[in-house]
Amino acid sequence: MAQFNMEDHPHKRLNVLTGEWVLVSPHRAKRPWQGQVEKTSEEVRPEYDPKCYLCPGNERIGGHMNPQYNEPFVFVNDFSALLKDTPEGGVDEELFQAKSESGICKVICFSPRHDLTVPEMEVSEIKKVVDLWTSEYKSIGENDFVNYVQIFENKGSVMGCSNPHPHGQIWSNSTVPNEPAKKQVKMKEYFDKKGKSLLADYVAAELEKKERVLFENEHFVGLVPYWAVWPFEAMIVSKRHVTNLTELTEEEKEAFAAAYKELTVMYDNLFEVSFPYSAGIHQAPTDGEEHPEWHLHMSFYPPLLRSATVKKFMVGYEMLGTPQRDITAETSAKRLRDLSKVHYKHR
Repeated sequence: MAQFNMEDHPHKRLNVLTGEWVLVSPHRAKRPWQGQVEKTSEEVRPEYDPKCYLCPGNERIGGHMNPQYNEPFVFVNDFSALLKDTPEGGVDEELFQAKSESGICKVICFSPRHDLTVPEMEVSEIKKVVDLWTSEYKSIGENDFVNYVQIFENKGSVMGCSNPHPHGQIWSNSTVPNEPAKKQVKMKEYFDKKGKSLLADYVAAELEKKERVLFENEHFVGLVPYWAVWPFEAMIVSKRHVTNLTELTEEEKEAFAAAYKELTVMYDNLFEVSFPYSAGIHQAPTDGEEHPEWHLHMSFYPPLLRSATVKKFMVGYEMLGTPQRDITAETSAKRLRDLSKVHYKHR
């Protein structure tokens, strides 16, 4: 009988941040693809689009006018999913339960230029985005009814992004959402047991193995998680144990911006296309409690699988059983690591 090999044989991997498992089936990567093929959208966009509701000076859908901003600009979402004045109430029956949820939702324009994306911005420009993330996390979190601030970005129409202008969102909740809540449980268990950060130990172990590390600078590491679900999933993690953005030094914020750019340049270079993804920062809740177990990190979930036109679908077994991937995290990491560090549009 053949000896087990993780590069060839199906196996499960544990996500130590959530306690959930992912099925890895590397032999399936060899199968032919006859499924859906996505359209690429590499149209040339102008620096300013008079029809774009996120461009400087333009009217938004809700009737508000954008200022003539020349740096990152944030505003309350005109169609917020959460409202700060939601009345308290709900349903409290054994089989039917509901609770009112309050919050504040904002949109953050990364740049006044309509034609840019994060990998095409200068590190100094991205650093201003990190600065604004930090101030918004702090100011929104100071509201008594806000206990968690979720910063995220959806890039590309295949990820449901309806406007190509470089932007992200900030949603805040009166309760901790599902994903960070799962991570909080595992990080607290580890911290209570060992007295140190789970992610600090994990990053140290990854830097020693180097199989899944994509890059590192003085303050941050980019890697493909051992338990990655999406084909080219990645994380950016602070080397120093910090619980949230406000604890970063100016030098660390710039290093974070540089890491954000380096990873997204890798993504764009993989298939030489503006690479779609959903990404977000997980950090300590803003509930007024001490959270030494938390460790700042940013996760990236890109859907593309084999090319710019073939995406990974989470269907069938993934929806009814367990998340599953074909190529291993190590293979994905090597492919990304071997790419040019110069954006394909500038070569």
